[in-house]
Amino acid sequence: MNKTKLFIVDDHQMLIDGLKALLLNEIQYIIIGEATKATVALELINNDIPDIVLTDINMPEMDGIEFTRLLLSKHPKIKVIALSMFGEKSTISEMLDAGVSGYILKNTGKKELVDALRKVADGGKFFSDEVVAEMMKAMSEQIKLKQEEVKVHLTDREKEIIKLIAQEYSNARIGETLFISERTVETHRKNIFKKTDTKSVVGLIKYAIENKLTD
Repeated sequence: MNKTKLFIVDDHQMLIDGLKALLLNEIQYIIIGEATKATVALELINNDIPDIVLTDINMPEMDGIEFTRLLLSKHPKIKVIALSMFGEKSTISEMLDAGVSGYILKNTGKKELVDALRKVADGGKFFSDEVVAEMMKAMSEQIKLKQEEVKVHLTDREKEIIKLIAQEYSNARIGETLFISERTVETHRKNIFKKTDTKSVVGLIKYAIENKLTD
């Protein structure tokens, strides 16, 4: 049986020892190296190429993000699994951009660790539940921001006119109320229908209610 070769990088020796203990009886994996500094890890990996590298993110001198980028630029076939204390969304995003195949939290148990190794070794991706939750939250926030970006921009005057249209005011009465000409009101109406992509007063009122413009 071909064993999957692992390399562990973490600035805390205790964590390295803990991972080694968890994998002690997992005969399909062999730990070929370890390092408490990313710079040292890069040198050692050049001498003996692992299949998977487990790397901490927050390390002195060189963090896991830069380490992953440098490692994969030299050895693109290596798979990287990030180890983090927190499922922090900005770090998750940066590690994904760097090219990791997995992301698990340091408080993970043996089963999740082995599941992650197995899936990544088979060419898949693995992210712990907490990380997936953060990723989904970040995606949701991005979608919300995009929706806000494409939101129709109506001027204060146009909003005033929409409120009066909703009250069934005629163009003439709207003009009188706002002290503008009827022709100006008509121009505003055309712009409002175009901006809101509505074709009728009923459609416009529905749009206004949905977007709380009639309050």
